[in-house]
Amino acid sequence: MTASSTDVPAAYLALRSDAERVLQAWHAPDAQQERLRGELLAHCAQHPDAMWKQGPPAHLTASALVFNSSLDKVLLTLHAKAGMWLQFGGHFEPGDASVLAAATREAREESGIAELELHPELVHLDRHALLAAGFGRCSEHLDLRYAGVAHDEQAYAVSEESLDVAWWPVDGLPHASADEIGPLADAARRVLGA
Repeated sequence: MTASSTDVPAAYLALRSDAERVLQAWHAPDAQQERLRGELLAHCAQHPDAMWKQGPPAHLTASALVFNSSLDKVLLTLHAKAGMWLQFGGHFEPGDASVLAAATREAREESGIAELELHPELVHLDRHALLAAGFGRCSEHLDLRYAGVAHDEQAYAVSEESLDVAWWPVDGLPHASADEIGPLADAARRVLGA
């Protein structure tokens, strides 16, 4: 059941408008990403509560892949619920001023890098089903992905949401995560200038 816009907190309606703006302005790098861009725009149009965790079981999320200065390593979190190494990210919160602000907040909270800044351009989209039981009513995430650079490889910490945080070579990603992180890393390095 889709909520009417009067049932959705104003902060999430504003975030949906920002997501639509970001997606409409983004030039997808290939046909698969263009298809996802269209799917996410259609989802936003159909669901006023698309950004809200309490909205539809499939909802938008924001994430960020963090690189070292030479762009040959990525900082990943061993996600407690998913049980695999992933980029930082999660659900939108009412205090997020924009999609980019949400991705930045998630990356800072989960990496422990308080001064981390993300590149302002969206780098990648993903749509994935959630298989772990720990995700509750969430069944699918439609992820808006950004990237940033940590200039001090030692300045990270493990958050309460993670089992561990570690640097991984882009050409030596954890086996179970390579299909997930590899395309994101490639897309992010193109935007970051590698």
